[in-house]
Amino acid sequence: MRLQGKVAVVTGAASGMGKAIAILYAKEGAKVIVSDIHEEAAAVTVEEIKAANGDAVAVRANVAEGTDIDQLIDAAVNTYGTLDILVNNAGIMDNFEPAGDIKDEDWERIFAVNTTSVMRATRKALPIFLDKQAGVIINVASVGGLFGARAGAAYTASKHAVVGFTKNTGFMYAKQGVRCNAIAPGGVETNIGASMTHINEFGMGRTQPGMALNPQMGKPEQIAELALFLASDESSFVNGTVVTADGGWTAY
Repeated sequence: MRLQGKVAVVTGAASGMGKAIAILYAKEGAKVIVSDIHEEAAAVTVEEIKAANGDAVAVRANVAEGTDIDQLIDAAVNTYGTLDILVNNAGIMDNFEPAGDIKDEDWERIFAVNTTSVMRATRKALPIFLDKQAGVIINVASVGGLFGARAGAAYTASKHAVVGFTKNTGFMYAKQGVRCNAIAPGGVETNIGASMTHINEFGMGRTQPGMALNPQMGKPEQIAELALFLASDESSFVNGTVVTADGGWTAY
């Protein structure tokens, strides 16, 4: 088992990529804190893990709230004694708004969930990692964090910020046993579209050429396999970088 004895926190783990990562980590021997704003759905993920003889607990957390993030990391330590792996997966989409149509509250909400939560969770976990000179952080970014025509301005900016934060964090703590990498998924079959409410027609029209290049949709389990590699010792020399998993979308 590639994660035997490790303790992992996975946010947004009630569905999609987060759920697939939590289940695979448990299968590979990790004890998993399954975190999500939807506690009942998170509990279902835990039930699936336990049914396969894995070890997991559900913790409700709204990652837009700093106190929830603090309590989440504390829950890992209180339950399992430590933390080894942090997966910042929780995220929401915008409605493809261009800069001229962004409302302040939408910008702030998207950044709170997609970006500020990554910083806060990392900040909370770092003392644990630095104390034992070991730890892994995996941030789920997006191809929208690499290119400009995959979403609206707010989502695009939020994921670009995650990419920059990942590179800086990986470099800053590289000599102290802490690795920080990001995954940039392409189109993956998840329910993130549920966070989209009123699509901006102009923005959607402008991004359509880039969206139309996508050769295929991915499965959450395919992203989970990459997250497993980045969490394991097999990727011990991989740090401060972004790994794209998009079926060839951005190769064009």
